[in-house]
Amino acid sequence: MRLVQNSLHQEVADTLREQIFDGLLAPGSFVDEVALCERLEISRTPLREALKVLTSEGLLRHEPRRGCFVNEVTEQDLDEIFPVIALLEGRCAYEAARNATDADLVELTALHERLDAHAQAGRITDYYATNFAIHEAIILLANNRWLAQAIADLRKILKLSRLQSLGAPGRLAQSLSEHMTVFAALKSRDSEGAEAAMRTHLTRQREALRELARSQRSRFAS
Repeated sequence: MRLVQNSLHQEVADTLREQIFDGLLAPGSFVDEVALCERLEISRTPLREALKVLTSEGLLRHEPRRGCFVNEVTEQDLDEIFPVIALLEGRCAYEAARNATDADLVELTALHERLDAHAQAGRITDYYATNFAIHEAIILLANNRWLAQAIADLRKILKLSRLQSLGAPGRLAQSLSEHMTVFAALKSRDSEGAEAAMRTHLTRQREALRELARSQRSRFAS
C-alpha cells in the first residue's frame, strides 16, 4: 500500500487513526514502527510525525525507551470526559435554539422522524448514524468553531472505549425520548431548556455506559 507524497504524515495519521477506531490496532497494543513502515511502504520520518499527531490527539501514548502504545480509556477517563462534553454540547444546543431558522427546523424534523422510525424498528446501526447526524446538525447550528473543535477532540477519545450505550437495557427508548425533549426545546426557541435537555442526554449516556461495563464485568466474572 503506497501513499502519495503530498502531506504524507497526515495521510499516515489518518490511516492509523481509522485502524485504531476499527480495532485493528487494539487498545493497549504496541505500535510496531518497523512493521508499519514496511506495510505502508514509507520511511520512519513521516511515520514518526504521524505518531506525534495521534499522541497529541490522545489516541496514542509515548513511553520513553519503549515506544508508542494505543491508549486505553478507563472508567475514570469516561467519568471526567462526559461532564465536559455534556457542557460543550449543551452550549451548542443553547446556541442552536437561538440560531435555528424555520428551514433548519424542517430539516431537524425529518432527522427526528427518521430517528423515531429506526428506534421503533430496532435498527440500532441506523439509529446511531441518525443520532450522530442530529448531534452534528446541532453543533453546526451553534456556529462556534471552538466548541466544534473541542467536541471533535473529545469524541476521538470516547471512540477508543468501543462501548455503545444502546446496548444497555432500555437505553434505546430512553435515548429517543431525550432527543425528542431536546428537539421540543429547539422548536420552542427555548435556549436554556435545550441546553439542560442536551446535558441530561449526555449524562444519561454515561450512566448507560457505566451500567453496560458493569454488566460485562459481571458476565466475565461468572
